[in-house]
Amino acid sequence: MSISLSSLILLPIWISMAHIQQGGPDEKEKTTALKDLLSRIDLDELMKKDEPPLDFPDTLEGFEYAFNERECFWGKKEDRWPGLCYEENPYPWSILSKITEGQLRHIKTGEPFVFNYREDLHRWNQKRYEALGEIITKYVYELLEKDCNLKKISIPVDATESEPKSFIFMSEDALTNPQKLMVLIHGSGVVRAGQWARRLIINEDLDSGTQIPFIKRAMDEGYGVIVLNPNENYIEVEKPKIHVQSSSDSSDEPAEKRERKDKVSKETKKRRDFYEKYRNPQREKEMMQLYIRENGSPEEHAVYVWDHFIAQSAAENVFFVAHSYGGLAFVELMIQREADVKSKVTAVALTDSVHNVWHQEAGKTIREWMRENCCNWVSSSEPLDTSVESMLPDCPRVSAGIYISDPFLLHVRVRKRTEGKSKD
Repeated sequence: MSISLSSLILLPIWISMAHIQQGGPDEKEKTTALKDLLSRIDLDELMKKDEPPLDFPDTLEGFEYAFNERECFWGKKEDRWPGLCYEENPYPWSILSKITEGQLRHIKTGEPFVFNYREDLHRWNQKRYEALGEIITKYVYELLEKDCNLKKISIPVDATESEPKSFIFMSEDALTNPQKLMVLIHGSGVVRAGQWARRLIINEDLDSGTQIPFIKRAMDEGYGVIVLNPNENYIEVEKPKIHVQSSSDSSDEPAEKRERKDKVSKETKKRRDFYEKYRNPQREKEMMQLYIRENGSPEEHAVYVWDHFIAQSAAENVFFVAHSYGGLAFVELMIQREADVKSKVTAVALTDSVHNVWHQEAGKTIREWMRENCCNWVSSSEPLDTSVESMLPDCPRVSAGIYISDPFLLHVRVRKRTEGKSKD
C-alpha cells in the first residue's frame, strides 16, 4: 500500500487533533485552531507535491507522435483491389477518392494517443494534453498555409509594432473572387483558426476535427475562403513583479525604528515565500492578459473581420458555415450590421449553434431573414434532414443524422440547401 506525500504531511496534524480531543475543556481552543488550519489547506495544491515536473516537449516528435495518412477509394465491393481502403461513395456526383489525412499515432507503437500517461495524476495528464494541443494548433496553422495555400493576415490591420495582434487566414482570391466567398467560424474553447474540435483531431483524425476538408472542397468548387480566428482575443505575458519600496528609504524615521521595520518585513517575506513553496511547489508563472484591439471577444472579432475584409470583398454571394458559439457570433454580426449582411450573405449553415434570438435581442426582421436563409443542423438520432422541434422562432433546425463533425457529408447538405439560392 502506497502513502502519498500529502498524507504524510497531514498525518501529524491528525495525530495532534486526536491527542487534544482527549484533553479537557481547556484544549477546545487548540482544537478549533487546528481545524481552522486544516480548512485552509488546499488539497488540490498539496497534491502538486506528488507530481513530476510540468516540463513537456514542444514538438510532436518530442511527444513521440505523428499524423499518418491513408487514402480511401470510393467504389463497389466487386471492384475492390486487395490491400486498399474502400468506403461506400456517398457522393456519386463527384469524388473518386478521399484522403483520410492524419490520425495521431505513436511513432514507435502505432497506438492512438493515451491521456492517462501516468496513473492517478489527472492534473499532470491534463497539462500534458494541453501542451500537446498547443503543438497541434501550430501544426494546423502550418497546414492551412502549406496544404491549403491560405495567407495568414495580421489584425488589427493598422496595428503598431508593439501592440497585441491576432490573425485570420484567407485564400488568394478571397477579396477579388466576383462570385462566391465561404466564411468559416469555429466554436468557443481552446480551438483556433482551422479547427472544429481539438478532441476529434487528437482522438479521431485531422479530417474530423479540422476545417481543412471544407477549405479544400470550397476552393475546388471556385469559392474564395476566409477562416476566422474568434478565440484569439488576447496575448499572455508574465505579470511584472511589484517591488515594494523599503521603509528604510524614509529619512524621517529614527534609524532604530527603520531597522525594526525592515526586520519584520524580511521575516514576513520569508514566511510568505516558505508558504508559497509549500502550497505550490510547481508554481507556474503568474500571467496577465493583454486584449487585442477591436478583437477582444468572438463577437467583436466577427464584426471586425466583416468590416475590414468580408464587406470589402467583390463576391456577390457570401456563404457562412458556423459551429456552436460561431453561430452566436454570426447572429451578433447580423444585429450590428443587418442591412449589410442581408445585401451580401446568401446562406448560412449552422451546426449545433448556441445562438438565442431572445437573449441576443434579435429583431423581427432578422428572425424572418434567418428563417429563409439559415439552417441549423443539430445532433439528433433522427434521420438526416428530419425537422427538429425548436422553441425559438428563427432558422429551421434539422437532424445532422450522423456525427456533426463529418465534413464531407455536412458539405453535401450545405450544398443542397444553398443550390438555387445564388443571386445570379
